[in-house]
Amino acid sequence: MKDQIQDFMHYLVVERGLSHNTIVSYERDLKSYHHYLTEKEELSSFQDVTRLSIIHFLKSLKEAGKSSKTIARHTASIRSFHQFLLREKAADHDPTVHIESPQVERTLPKVLSLTEVEKLLDTPKLTSPFGYRDKAMLELLYATGIRVSEMINLDITDVHLTMGFVRCIGKGNKERIVPIGRTAAEALETYIDRGRTKLASKKNQTDALFLNHHGNRMTRQGYWKNLKKLALEAGISKELTPHTLRHSFATHLLENGADLRAVQEMLGHADISTTQIYTHVSKTRLKDVYRQYHPRA
Repeated sequence: MKDQIQDFMHYLVVERGLSHNTIVSYERDLKSYHHYLTEKEELSSFQDVTRLSIIHFLKSLKEAGKSSKTIARHTASIRSFHQFLLREKAADHDPTVHIESPQVERTLPKVLSLTEVEKLLDTPKLTSPFGYRDKAMLELLYATGIRVSEMINLDITDVHLTMGFVRCIGKGNKERIVPIGRTAAEALETYIDRGRTKLASKKNQTDALFLNHHGNRMTRQGYWKNLKKLALEAGISKELTPHTLRHSFATHLLENGADLRAVQEMLGHADISTTQIYTHVSKTRLKDVYRQYHPRA
């Protein structure tokens, strides 16, 4: 059974070209599914899995307190896997055919106000290579809305300051070009001239744009810790994640009249319905402003 899961993982990498994080998510879901089938249902083959087996597994997730979003993701992973087994003739039926995914409640993403964004962007002290780097990273995230994973994977050749754009590789290994504003371009130029040259290691030369104190490519975990420290210094009390700047980028663009399709393209969303969530955020924020300032609200 484990071999079939590995075959599926290989298929996701080679034929589907999914991102590393997505593949890790699939593998985690299928490992817990496999563990349940062997331990609780005492099955030794995916061929023996029935619709009821899957229902019992999903029920166990609910009883364990998993969210509807997590259960929906498990359902999607299991469905894709069984469809793969059927296509590869490793099974003669698909037990997921009549299983529905749970209704997922869409929570509105948390965004920063313009004042909070400005406070955060002004927090890095431009007195060291790390300050120049932190300033450039914050400015780039807010100016482009790229994902943190896309940002830390940037090489120095991916940034074209004179042309005013950045080239990044998003989900599904898809390339996209995103414009950079003048402020972000200036912060990047300053970092490259005054920060990166001092952070770069002479022993371990790398093309990575953003470097840590060892002169290696900055990691997601490293940036996450760094952002929490900067948020604390900026006095921002609301929950702040690397994705918050991406949410803020999209929301602020739409609030100022940007075209939804253009925002979709900049964010790299395959489906416009994913981008539409930000229009709901804008409406919610408008209601909050109305309630706060209208004398008869």
